[in-house]
Amino acid sequence: MMKTKKLTRTIVTLLIALSMLFALTACGDKDTKNTFKVGICNYVDDASLNQIVDNIKNTLASYETEDVKFEILYQNCNADSNILNQIIQNFIAQKVDLMVGVATPVAMAMQAATEDNKIPVIFAAVSDPLAVGLVDTLEKPGANITGTSDFLDTNAVMNLIFAANPNTKTVGLLYDAGQDSSTTAINAAKDYLTKKGIKVVEHTGTNVSEVILAADKMISDNVDAIFTPSDNTIMTAELSIYEKLAKAGIPHYTGADSFALNGAFLGYGVDYANLGVETASMIKAVLVEKKAPATLAVKTFDNGTATVNTETCALIGYDFATIKKAFEPLCTKVQEIKTAESFE
Repeated sequence: MMKTKKLTRTIVTLLIALSMLFALTACGDKDTKNTFKVGICNYVDDASLNQIVDNIKNTLASYETEDVKFEILYQNCNADSNILNQIIQNFIAQKVDLMVGVATPVAMAMQAATEDNKIPVIFAAVSDPLAVGLVDTLEKPGANITGTSDFLDTNAVMNLIFAANPNTKTVGLLYDAGQDSSTTAINAAKDYLTKKGIKVVEHTGTNVSEVILAADKMISDNVDAIFTPSDNTIMTAELSIYEKLAKAGIPHYTGADSFALNGAFLGYGVDYANLGVETASMIKAVLVEKKAPATLAVKTFDNGTATVNTETCALIGYDFATIKKAFEPLCTKVQEIKTAESFE
């Protein structure tokens, strides 16, 4: 009987030891295997922003190892502020480790919603993070937010307009007045054109229907060229207006290559695929390398690539070889593109 009790105690002791061993092993697995929950909200469905999101997802997937995984929660608010705020609250309820705001309105809403809970925020394609108050400085953002900027060198685009047509007398400015990302670039364009003695015509729109009407007014005003910065509202409408502008002989100069993909004569600015990759790199830096957003400098990019839609170029009546030769001294690179709805 004593032996049986002894044996029982020994078995119980062994079971306790094994359970402790399993518990320690489980804890060890938890420490070494990290799954980071990343909430991404896109502002609107357009070629540029979708390209950014695709490259963030693909790059984060390439960073995964046996010990590091990324769980992506993706939403698109379709430019609706009520939906945007609900998405952010859902991200908070789902206890995401980090939020990604694609475009200025999303980034600003995320910043406001995370001031107290300090969830890290990485923004993507914010044209002027300083002007909208997202960061203290580009070098040291100073809070729980940092990211990538698609800041546009407006003067460089203006120079291209006059390189293509030195006799330009009237330039139309087509944009959404409610887009914070357009404000700085539009003001810079007005300043450039006014100093040059060029007549400026402004028409705005907040949705596709209004942008189509604005484009019709530009044609009636006999503008020689139209400029649009990296404005998501106009980007969404580009497929609906590019052909009528081209047939009227009006080149549309814009602040992103995706405009040219959707039919605009020229897109000038950053490589949005690369911007998405670099945004993912910043997400990794914060989550995996434990770097603080407050000390992680905002990333900016070379704005030297001019993307010309060769189909639209021909429709306007320009010779691409001549245009390329005129643009080359003013750009890092001149590249060709044809009209499509999205990047391959």
